[in-house]
Amino acid sequence: MTALLWLRSGLFNAFFYLWTFAMTVVALPTLVMPRAAILRATGFWISGLNLALRVICGVRIEVRGRERVPQGAVLYAAKHQSAWDTIALLPICGFPAVVLKRELTWIPLYGWYILRLNMIPVDRAAGAKALKDMVRLSRREADSGHSLLIFPQGTRVAVGAKLPYQPGVAALYGQLGRPCVPVALNSGQVWPRRTFLRRPGTIVVEFLNPIPPGLRREPFMTTLEAQIEAAADALAKVNR
Repeated sequence: MTALLWLRSGLFNAFFYLWTFAMTVVALPTLVMPRAAILRATGFWISGLNLALRVICGVRIEVRGRERVPQGAVLYAAKHQSAWDTIALLPICGFPAVVLKRELTWIPLYGWYILRLNMIPVDRAAGAKALKDMVRLSRREADSGHSLLIFPQGTRVAVGAKLPYQPGVAALYGQLGRPCVPVALNSGQVWPRRTFLRRPGTIVVEFLNPIPPGLRREPFMTTLEAQIEAAADALAKVNR
């Protein structure tokens, strides 16, 4: 079983890099086309990756709670356990603008698409200025009718581990005046951070009860963390 797991993981990782490189080259013309063209190319790339996960690694994807998501632009606040989250949550959440670390925009070719998709790069070393820039760019996207996605813990967190929720999500919630939809998942069970292996199983993405706009910072943060952590702990039992 261990040898087969390593073989499957190796095949998928090779496919991941080859497929990603091929798509970034083939889709270059979309960089000068309307945003819809880039979204279609991005969706095709992500569909290919998810198909490879299923065929090569035995990974299935299940989405729960779509009926809880309000109509219109919202603020998604998602648990972050895996590199998969930053990729596959895009189509699942309707291609929102994503708050992400600025360094990703420096990746050759790949970074061009991030910028063209109106993502929100944040210089995490810039302190208060980074927070102001994030709010300004996020308001621009929200005013254009786009939803936003932020990972409130600011980094990937191993399954079962606990890290504090950062103030950026509260700043966006308070400034944008949009409902916040907490999102729990268990992607770290099958695509753990900083590992080569891709384990068989089911990735579950669950939309939780939306938090209406207007709460003060402390009750908002308490409600958000309680919802996500309770649901993530429950989802951690899915593949056991």
